[in-house]
Amino acid sequence: MIKVSRKTNETNILVELNLYGTGQANIDTGVPFLDHMLDQVARHGLMDITIKCDGDTKIDDHHSVEDIGITLGQAFSKAVGDKTGFTRYGHSYVPLDEALSRVVLDLSGRPGLELNVRFTRALIGTFDVDLFSEFFTGFVNHALVTLHIDNLKGVNAHHQAETIFKAFGRALRMAVTPDERQAGIIPSTKGSL
Repeated sequence: MIKVSRKTNETNILVELNLYGTGQANIDTGVPFLDHMLDQVARHGLMDITIKCDGDTKIDDHHSVEDIGITLGQAFSKAVGDKTGFTRYGHSYVPLDEALSRVVLDLSGRPGLELNVRFTRALIGTFDVDLFSEFFTGFVNHALVTLHIDNLKGVNAHHQAETIFKAFGRALRMAVTPDERQAGIIPSTKGSL
């Protein structure tokens, strides 16, 4: 179980992460829709995730969402270590009714985000969909992964978001799965990631 905390003038965050859990989530970010999305990551990624955030949501959800992405990325980076024996790459397509998303990632050691989503509305409840970009940017910059997210279709913005986070969890799960053919080997011709 990896523990990472981050405290600024805007947020106070604790993340606990077990990459090889059972999908248990204990999430209280102060941003209810983000809680719902992170629960999807835990359940579909079969990771145990605890996230507690005390943020300045009375101003806006921006700082909390971005800093949670940063802190979760730091915990993920710490958990994967040098990536010896990992599959390295992960991908998933996930449908939900009319919506379909694809997530592809590489534990490359290089941060990169390609986020191709045209949400059908700007708010899901009170959640500003622009903040998804902040979350994933924070995550990739600190997890040091390359992440491609494509919403291929969707009419309902909630469904669009949910397919993205479910696929993200499943792609992470695939990437960190041990590859018995690469046991003891870092999956790179460079010898490091």
